[in-house]
Amino acid sequence: MDKPNALPAAAPPCGLIRRLAAIFYDSLLLGALWMGATFPLLFLTHGEAVPAGDPVYTLYLILIGWVFFGWFWTRGGQTLGMRAWRIQVQTPAGRPIGWRAATFRYLAALFSWLCLGLGFLWQWVDREHITWHDRLSRTRVVVLPKAGNTLPPLLRTD
Repeated sequence: MDKPNALPAAAPPCGLIRRLAAIFYDSLLLGALWMGATFPLLFLTHGEAVPAGDPVYTLYLILIGWVFFGWFWTRGGQTLGMRAWRIQVQTPAGRPIGWRAATFRYLAALFSWLCLGLGFLWQWVDREHITWHDRLSRTRVVVLPKAGNTLPPLLRTD
């Protein structure tokens, strides 16, 4: 049974600038989430900062990021930043993605960033205009159509 938010596979691919703008929005949200998640750890460190490069703390932050992105991607295909920029992650058939694809996508996106963003820039040379993490997770990011006139009939000017 099709989900109501599934789009046809012919939705246009998302460009790099729009994708990076959504990432910027989401990075602000994720940063705030990381700060909130770090606060309880201060009780364990007696108010001292967690040492830079601590592998357990780094893994903790990576896991929080995975839950953040995975939760949004598997529930509607959009983070808050993606919603603001009208983009959505989906399967090539236009269906929502599951946790397995979200996990592959998240890990591959981390790899794309670790390669100095080359995984994102790949979109400019790829014949399908997709990134490394799109290809590795068998997903794509598409631009959603603009919503129609949502004003009540009495307030419409058309």
